[in-house]
Amino acid sequence: MPTGACGIDCNVCQLRLTGACSTCGPGTSAEAQRKLEAQQRILGSPCPILACASINRIAFCLRDCAKFPCENFSAGPYPFSQGFLAMQERRRQQPPQPYAPDGSHVTVASEYWHRLRNQDPGLICHRTGFVALAGEQLAFRFLNADMMVDIRQGCLKRSINGLWQPAEDRLLELATVLYLISVQDVYPLGRDIVGPKDLKEGHFFQGPHELKIAPLLERYGKDAAGFRGAAERLDGEAVDMADTAFRLKPFPRIHLYYLLWEGDDEFPPRMSVLFDRSIEHVLAADAIWGLVTRVSTALLRGEV
Repeated sequence: MPTGACGIDCNVCQLRLTGACSTCGPGTSAEAQRKLEAQQRILGSPCPILACASINRIAFCLRDCAKFPCENFSAGPYPFSQGFLAMQERRRQQPPQPYAPDGSHVTVASEYWHRLRNQDPGLICHRTGFVALAGEQLAFRFLNADMMVDIRQGCLKRSINGLWQPAEDRLLELATVLYLISVQDVYPLGRDIVGPKDLKEGHFFQGPHELKIAPLLERYGKDAAGFRGAAERLDGEAVDMADTAFRLKPFPRIHLYYLLWEGDDEFPPRMSVLFDRSIEHVLAADAIWGLVTRVSTALLRGEV
């Protein structure tokens, strides 16, 4: 493959066409091993970026490494400018883009917060597994992150270095508030696990509203170990439901099941997301879409 581990596409480089230079290939490729051996023989030392990717079994740093951009890139002088690396670091730290299925920006209506203020916090905690804090605040665990719903201020917060900081995370905020104002009971978990089209609003999950699985499949379809590592970092629990499968917990009593079947010479890899059927009692289809999108983004990033 002509794209190197660093992200440079040798396919569009004249040096490759003229034979002056060969591609490094992905860090997991045979090309990478040949390139490293040639660099050691000719230059006396290998490229630190390619060597790191090869050692850590990372195909492409920009896509696959949670530590990008690291010191191997910032030490330079190539392949990327400091401006490009700063942009990558800044945008990777931003919350996921809050897009709805129709492409519009997600907003959280003030009416939803008003309805939540009229709920009994004690009942909410009993039904959801959230924990009541002082001052109309409810704490919960989103995957591997400590979050808090500040009902009085009408916002979502995240624990950073032991302090509650505002979380500009509209997809998660909307799903959380809708869940809390809808839950009416303690629903069973693990009894009836279904796919999106088995839900009562299953017709919603098609066309532009189809669950965003394609990016995950592109990233992990041939990298089950990478999928396993990302899921484990998010406190996912392995389940025996596919070649590799994990139960992820965006809320204490809302579980999502991500199933990966590795491809072979005959069949391409496949991925599915399943739910406890009880999710349809507390979230409408568009809110389920948003929650899955948020969790899938965390899986792609390998972090919340």
